[in-house]
Amino acid sequence: MAAADIPAALARTLQALRAERGWSLDQLTARSGVSKGVLVSLEQGRGNPNLGTLARVGDAFGVPLTRLVEVPGESSVRISGPDQARVLWRGPSGGTGVIIAATDPPWAAELWRWQLQPGEGFGGDAHTPATRELAWVEEGTLTLTVAGEQYQVTAGQSARFPGGVPHAYRNAGAGPVSLTMIVVVPPAPE
Repeated sequence: MAAADIPAALARTLQALRAERGWSLDQLTARSGVSKGVLVSLEQGRGNPNLGTLARVGDAFGVPLTRLVEVPGESSVRISGPDQARVLWRGPSGGTGVIIAATDPPWAAELWRWQLQPGEGFGGDAHTPATRELAWVEEGTLTLTVAGEQYQVTAGQSARFPGGVPHAYRNAGAGPVSLTMIVVVPPAPE
């Protein structure tokens, strides 16, 4: 999917998910913490949401980010390549957060590839309670902060932790950090 297609896909998906659940915009605002104005803009295909906004909306529905921007009519068996990966975060020094693929809910899993340049970081907000994250560092040393406590995760090491608490990833080193991450999203509360 081209980057230009993402707002239209997001608009269709948000409208469909709200209708499927019978939620008003006010209910989605309350569940996601995203303002009603932003949600209206997204449902009209005019928004260009940041990763945090997409994560909050995905968490509210209990769906992976890829579900929010998927093209309708995809097969239940999905084989994807680099052309289907979507860059959903760009750091100020050239780092990227790319969502490679995801499984369907309930208990959806998202597969991410991150590149952090020196000084870059992302995250901070908690996801829905019961969300789980697993990160494997391929290069560099990642500074991982979970519930206010910092951990150093070096190349070849992995870290698993509850994503339902505030957490952030940062490159405090002099060289790049590369990591692969899996985010497991719980079903949405009824």
